[in-house]
Amino acid sequence: MAKPAPLNATARRPRRIIGVLVAAVALVLAACTGPGMSPTAPTEPAASASQPGAAAKTLVIGATAEPATLDPTATDAAAGTQALLYNVFETLVRIDPEGRLAPLLAQAWDVSEDRLTYTFRLNTAARFSDGTPVDADAVAANIERIQQGTTAPKLKTAMSVVASTEVVDPATINITLTRPSVTWLYDMAGAAGIVMNPAGFATANSETAGSGPLTLDRWLPGDSIVLQKNSNYWGTPARFDEVTFRYFKDPNAMNASMLSGQLDIISNLQAPETLAQFSDTSRFTVIEGSTDGEVTLSINNGAASEGVTPGTGHEALADVRVRRAITMAIDRQALLDTVWFGKGTLIGSMTVPTDVWYEDLTGTHPYNPDEARRLLAEAGHPQLTLRLQPAALPYASKAAQFVASQLAAVGITAQVEELQFPARWVDTVLQKADYDLSIVAHVEPRDVVTFANPGYYWRYDNPAVQEAVARADAGTLTEYEAEMRTAARLIAEDAAAVWLFALPNLVVTKTGITGVPANANSSLAFDVTTIAKA
Repeated sequence: MAKPAPLNATARRPRRIIGVLVAAVALVLAACTGPGMSPTAPTEPAASASQPGAAAKTLVIGATAEPATLDPTATDAAAGTQALLYNVFETLVRIDPEGRLAPLLAQAWDVSEDRLTYTFRLNTAARFSDGTPVDADAVAANIERIQQGTTAPKLKTAMSVVASTEVVDPATINITLTRPSVTWLYDMAGAAGIVMNPAGFATANSETAGSGPLTLDRWLPGDSIVLQKNSNYWGTPARFDEVTFRYFKDPNAMNASMLSGQLDIISNLQAPETLAQFSDTSRFTVIEGSTDGEVTLSINNGAASEGVTPGTGHEALADVRVRRAITMAIDRQALLDTVWFGKGTLIGSMTVPTDVWYEDLTGTHPYNPDEARRLLAEAGHPQLTLRLQPAALPYASKAAQFVASQLAAVGITAQVEELQFPARWVDTVLQKADYDLSIVAHVEPRDVVTFANPGYYWRYDNPAVQEAVARADAGTLTEYEAEMRTAARLIAEDAAAVWLFALPNLVVTKTGITGVPANANSSLAFDVTTIAKA
């Protein structure tokens, strides 16, 4: 992006100044896939608004992550973002399928030479679903809401770097940061950057007030979210009159619905061993790609930093020898073959192959049960009992049983207790850090930075990692990539967690469905605006 000289100060009209919060590295917290609900018979399509009396053009998507609220800014889980981001809610900038930043509500943006002030120029055609303009005042109100309202902690952290907003005119806003932050601009393409109609703030949990090509028709908790075409959309109209996200707890039930013709798309197959069911190319297309989802065996490191409540994990896990022993006790290739039918990619840190700073670190602490036993004995824990509390999700449940068996072979008894996701897992593990080990997929992009936050649920406190992430955030894009690579190496060597594998993106569509991206990276959204149906 161009870096023009700072705007003439006399041309600026201060409108809203937000109190400077404590400067912190903008961290991306965990957003994990969630459980779905059981299927029901499909609803009858409504008449198309564009062709009265004709059957509506519909799209039905099977998914597993049902949101607990229709406000994607209210929770750290990604379920609401999957269904609603870009479909119902829009952002100033978006992330395209290749991971690049692209315009959306903002037609263009510039950054000052000191990299502190971003000037966004809004698309003057943009309207909320009730017809009111998406203007600079609305953008400023949303930033203020994130900073001062009851929104998700990860979004508050992302916005803590914002010092002030300044409305220049209805189509122009300056956002000034407390320090340069590459991460902040990327965060603005996700839930933190959603521009919601301020008139809908009070009812955001149950109603939607976005500017996207779709709006909420109805939400049936435990079953589905039905979106309808926004006939007043300011941009390219939606291709479908109605889009339904149907939620399933049981992956086999979702497969059965696909085989019986009730679904058009399985958004991410949760039983890879069943892929052969969809081998008939006259009926189905299987798309295999990648995701940002690192399936992680979380370790409670128990940091007791200043201002951070220590996690209630086993004290032995503060010893790097114990953490390395846990890593070396697990045959991750065998786990991938057993748990996820060999689909996915082995990783050795909190980074995936589509990250530009990725390097293969799977050999840092390779499978070696004899060395694991030696390290445990050296640490004074030849026999150890730990609580393993995975999220109650297909991949996590299967992985927990495999991990427990492997740990038992080196003298560690893992007491497995599955936690319902999201509510109980979020409360027990994410918020209270009341666990020893857990398993969940972290699907936020650039989430290596969570290891720079001692308050995050792994309670990991390593100043070298914090310094690397801070340098990355404050640097150029080239410096950002180099320092993120450094942070990934440090946490791998320190065995801050065990990275089991990166989830693949396994999508099944009916033949005739086109425009589904192969990779599900960066934005977390299942964007239907690119999808067409013959």
